[in-house]
Amino acid sequence: MTTTTANKHNETKDKSQQTDADKAVSNSVVELTTLDWERYEDGTYSPNSYINRELSWLQFHLRVLAQATNPSHPLLERLFFLIIFSSNMDEFFEIRVAGLMQQLNHGNISHKPDKMRPSEVLQEISDVAHDAIEEQYRILNEEILPALAEEDIRYLKRDELTPKQAQWMKEYFIEQVMPVLTPISIDPAHPFPRLVNKSLNFMVSLEGKDAFGRDINLAVVPAPRSLPRVIRLPDELTGGKEHHIMLSAVIHEHVGKLFPGMSVTGCNQFRLTRNADLKLSDDVEDIAKALEGELDNRRFGDKVRLEVTTNCPKEISDYLLNEFGLHEKQLYRVNGPVNLTRLLFDFDIPKLRFQPFSHIMPKPFRRESFDKGESMFTAIRRGDVLVHHPFESFNPVVNMIWQAANDPKVLAIKQTLYRSGKNSEIVKALAAAARNGKEVTAIIELRARFDEASNIEVANMLQEAGAVVVYGIVGYKTHAKLMLIVRREDNKIRRYVHLGTGNYHEGNAKAYTDYGLFTADPDISEDVHKIFQELTGMGKAANVNKLLHAPFTLHTQLMSFIDDEIANAKAGKKAHIIVKCNALTERNLIDKLYDASQAGVKIELILRSMSCIRPQVKGLSENITVRSVVGRFLEHTRVYYFYNGGEERLYCGSADWMSRNLFHRVEVAFPVEDRKLFKRVYQDGLISYLKDNVQAWELKGDGSWQRIQPKPGETPFIAQDYLLQKINNVSDIVAHPAQQ
Repeated sequence: MTTTTANKHNETKDKSQQTDADKAVSNSVVELTTLDWERYEDGTYSPNSYINRELSWLQFHLRVLAQATNPSHPLLERLFFLIIFSSNMDEFFEIRVAGLMQQLNHGNISHKPDKMRPSEVLQEISDVAHDAIEEQYRILNEEILPALAEEDIRYLKRDELTPKQAQWMKEYFIEQVMPVLTPISIDPAHPFPRLVNKSLNFMVSLEGKDAFGRDINLAVVPAPRSLPRVIRLPDELTGGKEHHIMLSAVIHEHVGKLFPGMSVTGCNQFRLTRNADLKLSDDVEDIAKALEGELDNRRFGDKVRLEVTTNCPKEISDYLLNEFGLHEKQLYRVNGPVNLTRLLFDFDIPKLRFQPFSHIMPKPFRRESFDKGESMFTAIRRGDVLVHHPFESFNPVVNMIWQAANDPKVLAIKQTLYRSGKNSEIVKALAAAARNGKEVTAIIELRARFDEASNIEVANMLQEAGAVVVYGIVGYKTHAKLMLIVRREDNKIRRYVHLGTGNYHEGNAKAYTDYGLFTADPDISEDVHKIFQELTGMGKAANVNKLLHAPFTLHTQLMSFIDDEIANAKAGKKAHIIVKCNALTERNLIDKLYDASQAGVKIELILRSMSCIRPQVKGLSENITVRSVVGRFLEHTRVYYFYNGGEERLYCGSADWMSRNLFHRVEVAFPVEDRKLFKRVYQDGLISYLKDNVQAWELKGDGSWQRIQPKPGETPFIAQDYLLQKINNVSDIVAHPAQQ
């Protein structure tokens, strides 16, 4: 294929033409990277123009790990970030590494734009992950645990127990632990047991003969998941202090009682990680039954990682590697418990936690805003209502469904559920509505990863209540966040709609940043109605008016919006794109953004996790910056902004800029048309994050991330803290060192 060298990008507009918003966000710390890239005649770019998706995803986990060392975070929150990192890495190995290993087994061929072979990616992951996990345990042992001990929160080792505490631990083992343990000898009649994914296990070395005269020297002791991994010592033994022992220490100390008459010469904990991805055929007849069968397989998928402690003898780790068919690079030695995800951290010590705050009720939905006999429907008829979680309460979503369930004027409720939880108030309200005679339709996505079992339970609950439950479209996950309420008013039908960027999950709404829009706009309501018809019936794709709808129109429209900015830039007009979402991996959009950068379009990307685009590369992407904000709340809003020659476009939606969202999921992006709400999203949801110079990281052209620091004389600014102060009146947030 012939190649052509790309032209230099057009000069950006004169600084005198910049708006105040432009000046406020021009705080890039990244210098241009020189890269030998090419643009092919078909409009695509050479492989080195892209960052590998899995490696970019791993870099996000490192940014989470960095929060555990951040002195501006309270101590228990730092511990929580350490635990989140463990959980993230578990999923990374279960899904991403497992997928790469499968690709490797089917041929070491790359199908990604960066053209890195699976073996190359796995090698780099191994190098980075080993260093990161070593750093994780260094932080735990050298920073977190000593600081916790100063606060009288301790995880005691066996040799740190007093005689009375040791006696209590012995009794606890005999009474609470030993009855549920099942030691399994390794001999010709007892082959190595099939161990559950991520379970805690002990490899025990033995000497002597058992009751049958067998000379057995190895046994496995699985730790049942019903047992707590951290045990609090009684107050009378600690003076009421938060002193704990690990289950692994209890078992290790008394494991000999499981093998009477034999001598224990070693006891080493280990943990096996397996492939946990689920694969369903597109031609299954009953997706719920097929999924239930796959959930059992998840517990025993292919092996991908082995964790042992640092003091585990090499002969034991080699034995386990051989047994599991793994190699040395898949072994991770850790200086502490092999599973930090179950480490107890939720102590009720306010000074060691983030300051609590009240989730504000949006003004249109407050009691004082209603006259007698009015409801939320009255408020929505007056005008669109935008809710910004977690700063504003999730209760309006729940309240709206409960009002609809008990309102005699409401005829029908339709809702998508991706992650809701079996104890969800929303599910209870939908069930109550069905029992009250409303026509309730729930589009439940059973394949929401790691929530499959919960979603099956939700589906069963709603079906028992009389709701119509639909599982979406096989081959296309229903990821859109939609609620439609049909109400008869003055002998006419009126529709009320809620659209969101996040899941209908009360817990997530307290920890994730998301937007939700309540509206009675006839065009949007009609669009939502058509999409529900599309999901439950058959026929052609919904012909929507205002919404952008994947897998049909969303990608095409985004490409068109970028083309408009390119045309404006080439005409000498201001051209500006701001995108905030979780990830950018879709090649066509990346290529189009490269084209836009070279045309002179200013492009600012706020990406929580993955970025396959290379910003700030000379000639390729000089007008593109990429930043990631990692803080107290998990950034989850998806906002797309285009200057559009002054006729600004702003959409919020459920979709990230990834192939799976744009081509293999049902997604919706909705316009924010009310000017006051538009300004709120623009200022609070975009500009404030572009101004963050404390919790933000910026991506360099070489694929590395650089922490942004306030420049000399520059006032530190943390976007999430700013919003807490602005919306929730939280005034005494823990200060960053630069603020002290």
